[in-house]
Order: sequence, then C-alpha cells, then structure tokens
Amino acid sequence: MQKRFGKVLLLNTVALSCCFLGVSKAIADENSSVVSEDFSETLQQLDSVGSVESNMSPTLETDLKSELSTESFNLDSFNNTNNLGQVNSVFLLKDVSATDWAFQSLKSLVEKYSCVAGYPDGTFRGNRALSRYEFAAVLDSCLRQVETLINSDSAPSKEDLDALARLTRDFEQELAQISSRLDNLESTVSALEDNQFSTTTKLSGLVFFNLTHALAGGNVKVETDDLDVPIRNASRSRNTDNLGNPEIRTKTDDPGTTLSNLIWLTLNTSFSGKDSLVTQLAVENGNSPANSFASAGLFNTFGVPFMDQTAGVGGADIIVRELFYSFPVNDRLQLVVGPRVNWYRYFDGNAYTFFLNGAGSFNSIGSTLSNTLDRGAGVIGLWNINKKLQLNFGYLGESTEFLPNGLFNTANNPSDGLFGGTNTSTVELTYSPVKTFNARFLYNYSHLNALFGTIGGAMGEPIYGIADNGIGGGLTDSWANTFGVNFDWSINSRMGVFGRYTYASTNLEPIDKKINAQSIQAGLAFNDVGKEGSRATFSFVVPFDVLDGRKYLAAGGGNGGTQYEFEASYYYPLSNSLALVPSFYTIVNPNNFDTNPAIYVFNLRTQFSF
Repeated sequence: MQKRFGKVLLLNTVALSCCFLGVSKAIADENSSVVSEDFSETLQQLDSVGSVESNMSPTLETDLKSELSTESFNLDSFNNTNNLGQVNSVFLLKDVSATDWAFQSLKSLVEKYSCVAGYPDGTFRGNRALSRYEFAAVLDSCLRQVETLINSDSAPSKEDLDALARLTRDFEQELAQISSRLDNLESTVSALEDNQFSTTTKLSGLVFFNLTHALAGGNVKVETDDLDVPIRNASRSRNTDNLGNPEIRTKTDDPGTTLSNLIWLTLNTSFSGKDSLVTQLAVENGNSPANSFASAGLFNTFGVPFMDQTAGVGGADIIVRELFYSFPVNDRLQLVVGPRVNWYRYFDGNAYTFFLNGAGSFNSIGSTLSNTLDRGAGVIGLWNINKKLQLNFGYLGESTEFLPNGLFNTANNPSDGLFGGTNTSTVELTYSPVKTFNARFLYNYSHLNALFGTIGGAMGEPIYGIADNGIGGGLTDSWANTFGVNFDWSINSRMGVFGRYTYASTNLEPIDKKINAQSIQAGLAFNDVGKEGSRATFSFVVPFDVLDGRKYLAAGGGNGGTQYEFEASYYYPLSNSLALVPSFYTIVNPNNFDTNPAIYVFNLRTQFSF
C-alpha cells in the first residue's frame, strides 16, 4: 500500500511538494476559522490562526505581526483575482460550492480521517461554500493525515488515495501560490531573527531638543534668600524682624535663551509574552529659563516644559529613571513591582494632557497637588473590574532619580526604609461609560519627611513651595490628604474637552496646623488641525490656590494673590518618528504675588521616537 501511495505522489510532484514542504504549516483566511494545525510556529499568537506552541520570543512575535500587517504577507490577497493571472480557467476562479464533487469528496475524507483541526467536531460546520484557498488548506490537512496513517501501517483505501490525487491536481495553482507565500514569510522571519535587538528585549527611545526663552514684563518678586542658587531646594528663610515675614528678593534680569536635550532609552523585556520588565535610562542637560523666576520650592513648575528638565542630580550622567516588573495575576488583575515605579504611568492620566502630543508643561500634564512622589519603590495593582470600571491602587516609598541619596530617596536608606520615610498610598477609580468619555476619582495619602524643620520643595506636594511653623523651621514629619477628579471627553473626532480639580489638606506637625489648597485645570483640544495626526491644545491652570494657612508658607504664598496660567501647544507630526511641538505659556501673578508682572515662555520642541 505504501508503494501504491508513492505512485500517486509521483503523478502530482509539484502539488504534493507544495503541500508537504509549505502548506503543512497551514493557511488562515479572515473569512473562515478553518486553519491548519501547524500553520507556522511564527504565527502562534495571531488572532486569525489556531493555537500552536512556539519558541519565538514575544518581541519577535510583535515585530512579525507588524510585518504581516503589510502587503508583504496579506492573506486577504489570496482571494484577489489580480493575483491569479496564470489561472486561465473560469472554474478555477470560483469558490468551491457544497454541490461540487470536490467538496463532497473532501468532506468525506475529512469526516473519515478527522483531518480538520480548526473545527472541534472535525466537520465543515455545514454546507457553506469555501474559497479555493480554504479548500486547499483542508486538502493539505487531509494529505498530512493520510501520510501519518501510512507511516503507522494503517493505510487508507485505494479509492481515497485516488480521490486525493485528483484533488491535488485540480488545486495545483492554489497550493503553489500558498507555498510561495510561505517561502516569503520564512525569509521575513529569518530577517527579523538576524536583526532583532534581543530575543527577549525590545529597545525604544525618545529624544527631545528644546529651544526655550522666558521673559517678564518687569521685576519679579521671588521668595528666597539667594537668587544665585537655582537648585531644586533653593534656600528659604524668614526675615529677622519681629514679623517673621518670608524673605523676598527681586529678579530684575531676564534669563537667556537655552537649547537643551533629553534622551530616554527604554528596554522592555518579556519572558512569557504577558509580563514586562522595564528599564528606562535617561540623560539630559536642561535647566529651563523660567526657573530663574521661581520662588524656593517651585523649581520645575510654572513655565517649564516637561521635556526641558534635568534627568539626574547633575544632569550629565546616565541614570535609571524607571525600573519595574509587571505581570498578570489573572485575566483582570495586574501587579507592578519595582525599586523605581513611575506613579504617573498609572494615576491621574488624561487623554489630552499626555506630554507627547497634548498639554506639555509641568503644571498642565497632571495635577500639581496630587502626589509627592514622581517615582518610588513599591507595588501598584491594576484591576479591570469590567468594561466601564478600572481601579488602580498602590503604595510607593520615595525613590526618585533627580534627587541625591541621603537626604532623599528614603526607600533605600536603612535609617528610614520603605515605610518610614516619604511615601504615598493611592487609589483611583476610572469610570468610562462610553469610549469617548473618562472620569477619574483619586485619593492620595502622603507621609512627608521634614528637612531642616520644613516641608515642601521637590518632594513636598501638596505643598507648592516651602512650609514651616510660621516663624522659621520647627516642623517634623507631616502628612496630607489629597482628593482629585479629572475627565476627558471626545466630543467628536476633531474636538475634545478636559479638566481637573484637586483639593489637598496638609497637616503640619507638631504644631497641628493645616495648609489647605486647591488646583484647577480646564482645556480644549483640536485634532487634525492643518494635518492629520496633529493636535492643538489650550489649557488654563491654577496650580496652587491657598485657601487656609498661608502664614505657614515661607515660600510659595506670595502676598495673597493667586497665580494662573494659559498654555497653548501644537503637536505637528512630520512623520511617524519625528514631530515639532511649539508652545507658548503666559503666567499671571507668578509666585502668588498679584503685584508681579506676567511671565511669557516660548518653547520649540523637536521630538524623535524610535
């Protein structure tokens, strides 16, 4: 019987070679769930293909999916008659109907030898017509099943072998085209394997050039004791008079124009395809001009583009900005753990204030009062309750890349530890009744380490400035409660609105006094203005409106005025990897002095991604 089957194969050399060398890896058509069991190991996780095991790295699978989405391997094109130029028979252009002899013959073989893995019941699922390529895939499956039976000495009948031989001759064109397509696919896989960065790790990057200028309409009052120390925690003190008022200096000169850079390199490693180990490296040399006008504790706040920042302590070293590992617990719960988790990846997001293509200043990309930590060590949970509700929660201890160890980064300091220093606990519920609207409700508890008897500065939110006991120093570790709500609403594909409101109460210890403050944001966004993919964003922000306890602010309280800001930015993509983003900010009543002139900031950001 084996010899007899060999003679049949010799009569159909071209078709059978296509079957056993190429089609044995199967074919999937988007109009059918008929798939061959071994289609290709490289297509293991594509939705249109049946499940098979694969040793391919998750990164390569992602790249391959991208390749397969192009015309270089489009299964839909199998049914495009433009690709069948060599087929000169009208019959060959038709689907195989349920009344055709070929359909009935193959159906009999399928049910007799159980050779269709795509259907649980091993049948065609009714008598619907099949495209010729669906039919060829099923035919190949039967050929392989018959081959297996022969090798196990359970030979099919002569009639079945003759039917297979005839079917193979009649579908020779389809089998040949399938084989050619699979050859191209194997070449694509080889190229990806030869050129991928790593079998488990994907490298991506963002590079920013910032051209920035800031100017004021006159002399600007600044609460500090030294205008020549533009550091994150500029010194702050009170006058030695009996009133104990904050010390005020006057900034008379405008800063110069700056051209700076920021580079983020992200390594994303997956070991299972569902988990992710993220390591983000950063280097930058920026000190935005508007910082020259800031009171103590307000470094990198108003008038500073988010991408015009210093990455590390000195700004010249390559530092680890983020380091965390995320993995699924089940279908609805994911955990994120690590020594440097970015709080803003998971909380207080907004569709129109994302820094890459929306509002772009420090004061507009998120609430100014929401959280004292930018990055921290700890754990975050992401619970997808249902399609409309998402609950994120977490605990982080202080571990920030731009502050020096010792005084800061208490999570890795044994004298304070993960739970003894500055830390935050956060919970946020996102409600999305429809795809175009999201509302977020946030609560954050902050434990604030006191430094030299004060609270505030770089790690002091919700204090926007520097707080003390009203005389000078005198504070110990304190705590704060913050409540926030924000929303984004896509009115249509071209226009959206967004807003934030945050209320925070900081309890100063040991004097048992409070500083209560609020922040407000409202804005509009317009998509595809001038070019598809572009976005114009307009934002109004009140960053730190002091409601109670102004007397306990050594810096940031001003003379009782309320600072507010207008921001306009325009994201203009030149390509998928290059964009220009011009921005203009106006800051009114800077440093909460209503006698201060307005400050104007111009920024042009060139943005590269790869």
